[in-house]
Amino acid sequence: MLAIDAGNSKTDVALVTADGAVLGTARGGGFRPYLTGTDGAIDGLAALVAEAAAEAGLDISGGQGPLATHVSACLANADLPVEERELQQAIAARGWSRTTVVANDTFALLRAGTDAPRGVAVVCGAGINCVGLLPDGRTARFPALGQITGDWGGGGGISLEVMWSSTRAEDGRGEPTALAGAVAAHFGLASASAVAEAVHLGEVPEGRLHELVPVLFRCAEEGDPTAVQLVERQAEEIVALASVALRRLGLLDSAADVVLGGGVLAARQPLLMDAVLTRLAAVAPLAQPRVVTTPPVVGAALLGLDHLASASLGGGAAAQDAVRAAFALRD
Repeated sequence: MLAIDAGNSKTDVALVTADGAVLGTARGGGFRPYLTGTDGAIDGLAALVAEAAAEAGLDISGGQGPLATHVSACLANADLPVEERELQQAIAARGWSRTTVVANDTFALLRAGTDAPRGVAVVCGAGINCVGLLPDGRTARFPALGQITGDWGGGGGISLEVMWSSTRAEDGRGEPTALAGAVAAHFGLASASAVAEAVHLGEVPEGRLHELVPVLFRCAEEGDPTAVQLVERQAEEIVALASVALRRLGLLDSAADVVLGGGVLAARQPLLMDAVLTRLAAVAPLAQPRVVTTPPVVGAALLGLDHLASASLGGGAAAQDAVRAAFALRD
């Protein structure tokens, strides 16, 4: 079985047997079909598949048939079912396996953090997304296309809110906040407005604005009201996603895993985590939250083993334990 977890910043590929042994792995850059086109993005996957196969002692250059029985691919930017279907067809056309299933990469986080395909996951990293899954295959999901589909937060959204509040505080349109001085000091410039100008002029890469997330947390810990409000709003968004997904799956009043992941949540910042856990307990008292830092490719592999098990091709509980143990040894 071929497991693929392809995020915005990195891609992991693993070749795994039906009993959970990891034969070969490879890691590469992000999966961005919106920049490279679908074929270009899958060409990038192909290079990693060949690398993982080589580590396993397999030469796939001769076209001797499928490399694996099944491909389980969890991909960033597969936000809509139509995008999943298009990518699934494109990957299947490469002939790596007899069967192929493509899902959004948040499903890999969910499966990595659960003992069975049942529960809800919220990822809060550069962006924010949520999915839910039941053993019978039913899912809960959101479009996750940004502000146009009602999303707020993640590192990208938080950093822009920090800049918004900081520059407005400086020019008098907003309330005073310690964020303004902290933003300026972080970039070594005279003001937050100077930071904004530097980003606009290309003197500071826009991607560096993500560095403002820990700046926000520090100001919140020091009691700045604006910073505290932003942290609380992020907590509200995380819980709103989780509670809606739980409700859609009929799990709101049941014991169910709520997997929390992504850089913002994995940092376990106390104010944010306390706010998330308090709000989640209020709306879903039986929910079992857990912050997961297990590599998402493990989740992709577990989803693949679930598929094999459903087809009576292996992939049972012992195989799942084996693949987790194998990746734990590689960390």
